[in-house]
Amino acid sequence: HQKELKSIILVLLRALLCRSKRFIIKKTYVRQRVSITMTTVTAMSRAVSMQRRLIASVTWQRHRYFSCVNSMAAATTTTTVPAYQVVAFQNINSCVNGSSIGHHSNRRRHMSRAGQVALMSTTATDTNTNSGTTKMEFQAETKQLLDIVTHSLYTDKEVFLRELVSNASDALEKLRHLRAVSSQQTNVDPDVPMEIRISTDDENNTITITDTGVGLTRKEMMDNLGTIARSGSKNFLKEQELAQEGMVDGLTSIIGKFGVGFYSAFMVGSKVEVRSKSAYEEVEGEKSTPLLWCSEGIGSYEISELSPEVTQVRGASIVIHLKEDMAEYADASRVESILKKYSNFVTFPIFLNGKRVNTMDAVWSIEPNKVTDEMHSEFYKYVSNAFDEPLYNLHFRVDAPLEMKALLYVPSFHTEKYGMERMEPGVSLYSRKVLVLSKSTDIVPDWMRFVKGVVDSEDLPLSISREKPQDTALIKKLRGALTRKFISHLTSMVKKSPDQYKNEFFPEFGHFLKEGIAQDYEFQDKLAKLLYFESSKTVAGEMTNLNEYISRCPAEQKDLYYLCAPNRELAMESPYLEAFKKSDREVIFVYSAIDDFVMTNLSKFEGRNLISAEKSNIDLGEDKGGDEEEDNGSGLSHVEAQELCEWLQTTLKDKVAKTRVTTRLSGSPAVITDHESGALRRMMRLVDTKAGPGLSQELPLQTLEVNPKHPIIVGLNTVKTSQPELAVILADQILDNCFVAAGIMDDSRSMLPRLNDILLCLVNDAKSKAPPNTVVEDNEDASKKQDQVEIEK
Repeated sequence: HQKELKSIILVLLRALLCRSKRFIIKKTYVRQRVSITMTTVTAMSRAVSMQRRLIASVTWQRHRYFSCVNSMAAATTTTTVPAYQVVAFQNINSCVNGSSIGHHSNRRRHMSRAGQVALMSTTATDTNTNSGTTKMEFQAETKQLLDIVTHSLYTDKEVFLRELVSNASDALEKLRHLRAVSSQQTNVDPDVPMEIRISTDDENNTITITDTGVGLTRKEMMDNLGTIARSGSKNFLKEQELAQEGMVDGLTSIIGKFGVGFYSAFMVGSKVEVRSKSAYEEVEGEKSTPLLWCSEGIGSYEISELSPEVTQVRGASIVIHLKEDMAEYADASRVESILKKYSNFVTFPIFLNGKRVNTMDAVWSIEPNKVTDEMHSEFYKYVSNAFDEPLYNLHFRVDAPLEMKALLYVPSFHTEKYGMERMEPGVSLYSRKVLVLSKSTDIVPDWMRFVKGVVDSEDLPLSISREKPQDTALIKKLRGALTRKFISHLTSMVKKSPDQYKNEFFPEFGHFLKEGIAQDYEFQDKLAKLLYFESSKTVAGEMTNLNEYISRCPAEQKDLYYLCAPNRELAMESPYLEAFKKSDREVIFVYSAIDDFVMTNLSKFEGRNLISAEKSNIDLGEDKGGDEEEDNGSGLSHVEAQELCEWLQTTLKDKVAKTRVTTRLSGSPAVITDHESGALRRMMRLVDTKAGPGLSQELPLQTLEVNPKHPIIVGLNTVKTSQPELAVILADQILDNCFVAAGIMDDSRSMLPRLNDILLCLVNDAKSKAPPNTVVEDNEDASKKQDQVEIEK
């Protein structure tokens, strides 16, 4: 039935290519030529398969032809041609040339004119629908693309070594996998160890990276080295997944995925040679031979058999002829520093000029229960570049939001307290044991910058240059997971080793946790549980936390109180503490300037408000201690107290907004309440760049509360009538004393003239009260008188 089959093939091919609704295969047409039998059906099936292969071949030839036309057109013009003009150019060439697909012209002669027109009209399109919509394929200028990959993709040129070492590691990983699971013969040079060797030659200005991995065949050279953005490692993984039905757990160490890392060699090299000997004994039925791939990175390459004079064991060697201004990469010490920075934890041994470089194990990839204290100590000193021993270590693995291994360390001290510059983040980001980002600012919050360590993720989404993470939302989740894990670890340390935490960790790193409360609102409540303070109920030096403070509160107490002071002695003598002493209520003492911001930002803890002891509207209930002075009738009457408040309001109108009587004081004459934070005011003075020399922000009008039972206030009420000038001086000094107690006095030197006036008043008053006939004897007369008395005795 050869003639009948040939006729059927032509009919079917004409119908498929024309895609015309008007063209109908009539049943009679087929019946006249073929009898419907089983033999004929089988032959038709074979015919359909043949025509499919024919169409694929035609399509490939057509694509190849017009790719050449495009390249020629791009090479002969300096302007960018619009897409519609390119399509028109292709169609015109198709019509002019007639049979434009060389060796298929004989087949096309059997086609109808309609079929030929349809075929020519699809040479520049992928799909031509009835609605007139044309689907096009993107075109790329190979030379320009290679130039972009080479010079514009990476930030630092030194990254080329990381990329090539990663490729070498992938080649070794492939060989190890193939030997374990593949039936193919990969026994070439079986005695050669699996390793990476790097050699530098400063005389010839070259650097060579050699691996003893799976090597490259001629086809693989063409596919992987001759095609930009085609990842051989990624394709290898896909092939193994298909062959093993997805079971490729042993290949998780393969690094490459983008297919551009090899071309980073052209950043530093003027010429790159790849010498390769495949690990396969036979390739497509022929014995494999060593090959040489060579390119200068200008859009073309050559492949030839390697000269017998050049020794090449199994694997591949990349020889980079360095540019004149890149001679630093032929220096062994420079190369060693790059290897230790990026590739120090690659699984396979790396040798540089015969000396092994990567001697440190990737401790984070080992099971936590198998890591010894000595291994932790050595690894900590490496990642932190320190000499001390770690205080804590946190080694864990998580599977969500992505698979991740982490090893974090808390040092025994930090350097910011010595007046040195702000510390950089101490956690580096790795992917498959290869450094991606050193001291990353993305994976841990800023307040955790004192933490040192490593985070490694095998499926972390990276940018094409593999220099930073790509998925911002996922990295944010990753940072949240790390932060929660670290806080949880500190919480467990509080329970397991409370003395070590309170005496070693918190005094050294407590202010970082406080900084986290002020910045990281998501973890405020958890961080607040890790804070420790002194209080009015603890002895000097003894620390307590907020949970312990709540456990000691009476049932009726709904708020938590704190007092800002420079130290414990001043806090205990503060006038603001007097009411709490009378009520037997505990107050937390905070001594650092950041503590005020912490309490303000925290505002609540376990549903209870955090209130400053300096507030005016504090309800402490009934006094438990009592006060004898309040019952003995001393002090001003209600009317006298109100008159004094009015006088103070008038006298101090430039500084005081309101004056009132208070019962919260016992040993102090007056206080100001509801004032701004002293720490906040000092900070505002530091950042206020508008104030010139000698200028400062004026204090707002204050609320003054006076104690009508205190002797100074009682005396002031008397003096304001008898000695009004002295009374004004005393009122100003009482107010300044309140400013000092509240910590908002800008410059205490402003009080010196007034203090001198008060001292002068005291001296004059003392003189006026001395006896009028008092004679002061000189020292000599007094001595003689004393001698006479002794003689008489």
